[in-house]
Amino acid sequence: MPLLTSSPRLASARRRLRRAVLAHRRLIAALAAASAAAIALQAAAAPAPPTTPVLTAAHDLPAGTVLTRDDLRLVGFASGTVPAGVVDATQAVGRTTVGPVREGEPITDARLLAAGLLDRLPGLVAVPVRIGDPGAVDLLRVGDRVDVLAADPQGRSPAQVVATGALVLAIPRTSNDPVPGPLSGALVVLAVPDQTGRDLAAVGVSSFLSVLLRA
Repeated sequence: MPLLTSSPRLASARRRLRRAVLAHRRLIAALAAASAAAIALQAAAAPAPPTTPVLTAAHDLPAGTVLTRDDLRLVGFASGTVPAGVVDATQAVGRTTVGPVREGEPITDARLLAAGLLDRLPGLVAVPVRIGDPGAVDLLRVGDRVDVLAADPQGRSPAQVVATGALVLAIPRTSNDPVPGPLSGALVVLAVPDQTGRDLAAVGVSSFLSVLLRA
């Protein structure tokens, strides 16, 4: 008999316990939803991390590009990620790239031709040389070694080697299509000994200059 009388009480206790659990579950779910909403609002209201504007390449730049403002773009870099040696627009425009630069890559002093480039080349001078065949210059890259030959445009004498193993420092690019010839063609900046530079300057005004690429 005692078991029978206690059974309704037990069932009632179980129902009360189930209702209490369900009530607390709803409360916990409501609290979780409120916390998620608060976190979302806090994240949306949080200020963006500080950034530093850095000058970068607006598009892929080949070696020897004379930079214009259209070649450059400011991009915000997070603090601590700005590379050393970055330059601003006033320092970059008009300068020549010494190697290819990818779109989005920061423009640093190491990417631009400067007098300091010869600091590691004692005894050499930088000489601009106009090569008669622009197509030959298109085959060159900064860092190549070339021989420079001077030929009589009239063909009255054989070509002469004026420079041997000259280092290509830069290949300035212009928007105008160069016309082959001794006084036009395409420009190349070479590192050569001082006397060789004088020889190149002398023959450059009267001869058709060409290059041989060294391995």
